[in-house]
Amino acid sequence: MTLAAADPAYRAGEQEWRRKRQIDLVADEGWTTVAGLFWLKEGRNTFGSAPSNDIVFPASAPAHAGYFHHRAGRTTMRLASQTTDVELKHDTPGPPNVITLGDLSFFMILRNDRHAIRLRDRNSRYRREFAGLHWYPIHERWRVKGRFTPYPSPKSVSIPTILGYSDIMTSPGVVSFRLNGKEVKLEPVSAGDRLWFIFRDQTSGRKTYGAGRFLYADAPKDGVVTLDFNRAYNPPCAYTPYATCPLPPKQNHLLAPVEAGERNYHYKESDKP
Repeated sequence: MTLAAADPAYRAGEQEWRRKRQIDLVADEGWTTVAGLFWLKEGRNTFGSAPSNDIVFPASAPAHAGYFHHRAGRTTMRLASQTTDVELKHDTPGPPNVITLGDLSFFMILRNDRHAIRLRDRNSRYRREFAGLHWYPIHERWRVKGRFTPYPSPKSVSIPTILGYSDIMTSPGVVSFRLNGKEVKLEPVSAGDRLWFIFRDQTSGRKTYGAGRFLYADAPKDGVVTLDFNRAYNPPCAYTPYATCPLPPKQNHLLAPVEAGERNYHYKESDKP
C-alpha cells in the first residue's frame, strides 16, 4: 500500500538525507578513507611504509613504524617511537582503540574469529577520486507500508559476506508489502531499535550495485513498517575494496526491479532506462 503523495517537506527531507550521505562518505572517518585491510598472522607482524614489512602502509607512514604481536586472540602493538606495548581492542562489540600516525589511522577488527587491521588514510585515492553519488528521482510510490509478521521468538539467520563466510544475525520477523502490483516479502535483521534490510532486486548489477543494497526502517508500529526505498543505498564495498560487507540472503532476492534510491556508483548517462 502506497502512502500519501510526497509533499515539499518530505521531498526536502529526502534531498537532505542524500546530501548528508554523500558528505559522510568523504568525511575523515568515511568509507572512502578506508585504504587497507591486513589480516594478522600469529606472532610478530611488522608494519610501516618499507616494502620489507609484513604489513605495508602508504608512503606517508614511517618506514618502520612498529609491530603487532598477535597470539591466541590477543593483540598488542608497539610503535617504534615508544618503549611500551599497547593492547588492542577489536570492534566487536567495540569500540576499538584507534591509533593515529599523521593522516593515517588504524584499528583492529574481528571477522569470523579472524583479526585484521583496518587502515584509514585521509589522502586515500578513493577519497580524492570520489565522483559523487547518483540517485533515482524521488517518488512517493517507492515509500510503502508493509505488514510485519513477528516470529514466535527472534530467529537466527545466516547472512553471507563478501569474504566468503556467513555471519549469524537475528531477525524479528518478516515484512510483506506490494511492489509493482505483486505481494513480496523481505526478512530484516535487528539493528538496535531499527530494522535492517539487506536486499537485491532486478536492477542489481545493472542500474544499481551488483551485490545489492541496504535499507533501514523504524520498528513496527501497530504491525506496520514503512519502507522508503528512496533511501536504499549502496554498501561500503561499492566505494572501497577493504570493507567486509554482508550480502543479501536468498530470501531477500526480489524478483522485481526497485528503481529507487541510490544507483550504481559508476552509473553513466547511457545507463538511463
